[in-house]
Amino acid sequence: MEDKRRRLMSEINMVPFVDIVLVLLIIFMISAPMMYRGIDINLPQSSVNTIKQEQRIMLTVDRNLNLFVDGEAVTLHGLESRIQKKRRPGSDATVYLKADKAVPYGTIITVMDVVKKMGIDKLGMVTEPLKEVR
Repeated sequence: MEDKRRRLMSEINMVPFVDIVLVLLIIFMISAPMMYRGIDINLPQSSVNTIKQEQRIMLTVDRNLNLFVDGEAVTLHGLESRIQKKRRPGSDATVYLKADKAVPYGTIITVMDVVKKMGIDKLGMVTEPLKEVR
């Protein structure tokens, strides 16, 4: 009978092991973001901004051939001056053209030609994604 009571426990108790691993994990998660540090440098100052800011200008042509620059109505002849007023000096202007699909192709090309003559190389066409047919 004595042998049965004095049997050694041959299993490892996992509860303290799991507790220790969780504590170490929490310590690591808290200290890891604090350990990352960038390189400290003292940047020189410049009066000229070398990185150009991007400026977005929305150009809209509705089905009645009305032109809008950022929501403000404009004529085809006043389009260039309105975009010049909107452009910020030292910024890289991107014009996004939204045109109704009923607008004639020639009108869209005329509007695009005015924008390209102004020296704006970034001209994007805004479209809607194609709806899936089931």
